[in-house]
Amino acid sequence: MTRGTTNPNRLRRCDRWIAGPQAWRLRRSPGPPVVVDLGYGASPTTAVELHDRLSAVRPDVQVVGIEIDPARVAAGKPLERDGLSFRLGGFEVPLDGGARPTVVRAFNVLRQYAEDEVPAAWALVQERLAPDGLLVDGTCDEIGRRAAWVAVDATGPLSLTLSLRMGGLERPSDVAERLPKSLIHRNVPGEPVHEFLADLDRAWARHAPHSSWGARQRFLATAAEVRESWPLLDGPSRWRLGELTVAWSAVAPAGR
Repeated sequence: MTRGTTNPNRLRRCDRWIAGPQAWRLRRSPGPPVVVDLGYGASPTTAVELHDRLSAVRPDVQVVGIEIDPARVAAGKPLERDGLSFRLGGFEVPLDGGARPTVVRAFNVLRQYAEDEVPAAWALVQERLAPDGLLVDGTCDEIGRRAAWVAVDATGPLSLTLSLRMGGLERPSDVAERLPKSLIHRNVPGEPVHEFLADLDRAWARHAPHSSWGARQRFLATAAEVRESWPLLDGPSRWRLGELTVAWSAVAPAGR
């Protein structure tokens, strides 16, 4: 069971990404897409917010909050409504009638696991995914200013996304302490993710003069430079949000 810290808007950055670049997965679903908030914590707030945000993409979306703690499930029950429900479970993702989720968002869940346990947890979810389904395994700080997540489909991990609040940002590598479990112990010399963060910091320093026009312009210039040597999967429309997505193959742990 996770510590359960849940603050309003804590996962807004990831929700914005699911409702943005990943919205096609919801729209392509032939029936009402099922989205799971796995390990939502002591309060059902994040599941309620997820349903509100994704309803703008697919009004018929079905959001299911899943928790391993019966007391947390009970706390969510009074908030159930059309398209939002809560149930007991874990990475096996128990759903009625063998339904397969289009998205499983698991935030701040695997951080308490050992790194070598991550692949097995991913595999459990991967087996349950709908066609074009996605597992989003991420971590963020207590109020959602810094977040990072790995996107995993049935074939394996696809990308790493970093999302940062521009206000007060000293350097992009500030997100390092919020890397997902699969990478957080790999932020050391010789590992690709360490070099990626170092390149971001170097570009950020070089573009310090852009600060005259604001942190957003500085981040845009930083991302544009980094794209010359790293396979970024997004562009300026996402960079403006303090968001950056890189192909997993470029940052995967060395030797994997």
